[in-house]
Amino acid sequence: MNFQEVIENYKTTIIDKYFCFEGRADRKSFWLFVLVNFVISSILGCFGQIGQILSAVFSLAVLCPSLGIGVRRMHDIGKSGWFILINLIPIVGPIIYIILCCQPSIDSVE
Repeated sequence: MNFQEVIENYKTTIIDKYFCFEGRADRKSFWLFVLVNFVISSILGCFGQIGQILSAVFSLAVLCPSLGIGVRRMHDIGKSGWFILINLIPIVGPIIYIILCCQPSIDSVE
């Protein structure tokens, strides 16, 4: 995996699949998207209060693509896209969601 591949994956998710909630997203594309978002938010957050505001604006800008890739990841493991709402359960919800996102893809969705 090289830097160009990471950028292409991120660009595809942000531009081409901005409002896409159908289909599937494999583990690699999901976690690369999460990693790039984390790195960008961390870098923006390092610039004091202005950076924190920029980080918040960035997070809002990628909210829809983040939900979309999360729904597509749930489809890839054979779950309903509504499973992303498990994050709303305090403490254990995000843990369960991370475990689900780490699951391998299934061959066919029924």
